[in-house]
Amino acid sequence: MSIFPTKILLATDGSEEAELALLTAVDLANRTNSELHVLHVGEPGPEITLNPAFAINRQLWEETLREIEEEAREVLDRQVNRIEEVGGKVAEAHLKLGGRPDRRIVQLAEEIGAGLIALGSRGLGGISRALLGSVSDSVIRHAHCPVLVVRRGRQQDQVTASIFPTKILFATDGSEEANLATTTAADLAHKTGSELHIVNVRLPPVYIEPTSEVAHWISSIEERERKEPQQLLDAQAEQIKALGATVAQTHVRLGRPDEEIVILAEEIGAELIAIGSRGLGGMRRVLMGSVSDSVVRHASCPVLVVRAEKDSRHHFDASVSDARQPRPEGAR
Repeated sequence: MSIFPTKILLATDGSEEAELALLTAVDLANRTNSELHVLHVGEPGPEITLNPAFAINRQLWEETLREIEEEAREVLDRQVNRIEEVGGKVAEAHLKLGGRPDRRIVQLAEEIGAGLIALGSRGLGGISRALLGSVSDSVIRHAHCPVLVVRRGRQQDQVTASIFPTKILFATDGSEEANLATTTAADLAHKTGSELHIVNVRLPPVYIEPTSEVAHWISSIEERERKEPQQLLDAQAEQIKALGATVAQTHVRLGRPDEEIVILAEEIGAELIAIGSRGLGGMRRVLMGSVSDSVVRHASCPVLVVRAEKDSRHHFDASVSDARQPRPEGAR
């Protein structure tokens, strides 16, 4: 079942990271005959109270909000113009003022029936990532559709809008989420004329001090550890073939899944990684969703995260509400 053509929602803040996401989204929309929507979420603005004790009048407050809206609309207009400059066509531009960007992105994607969300990410580590990368992390966790995260890496010197065709590395573990991602990866490779590689990573067996007595036993364990995933990959390759695409090469790796996926992508020169994710919350997500999270964080190329829709409609923490400020007349 083909997922393209579809509606692609490009969420942008006008940054360098957003520029890379813009080029990728435009190229993907053009090659798959998909409808491209663009969204910019403006800053919520200062918390201005109407309490007379603060001696702030309503006129000043409304003027401030209008300035915020004008600045946000300028960013959106620049992004629309840039899309047209590189050969894209915007079906509709959306401006949202205030509130959490991740919430706004996910809500709009559901409202318009988007089949894919594209956004940039700085992909930094530690505290910087907690602050700057939290939007893309949250969108991946809550979106009802696949999310394409584009960040600066080998693509940072790219000046052309042509991203595809490319090499796509599809990471699979045979789970339900991976099977759903199979359809997306196969369709994407077929529609963009890209070379598709698939990989399965298994944790290596626990080693003991190698001696002549156990060397054969260790070798047999490694052979078994590679045979089972190869059978899985062969089955996935047949499934992909039935979907109209072909697999250029299969890869079996032993090691930490997130590390091996990123390393292999570098080795084969992949410009896109596709991976399934359970997308669960709390401790279950920490344990089960950490592979896709880590790949998004460390890969030097865009990462497409595909989740089971039945698990994807999570509610945001009700304790964190939108910034609910009155809007100047005519604001959207």
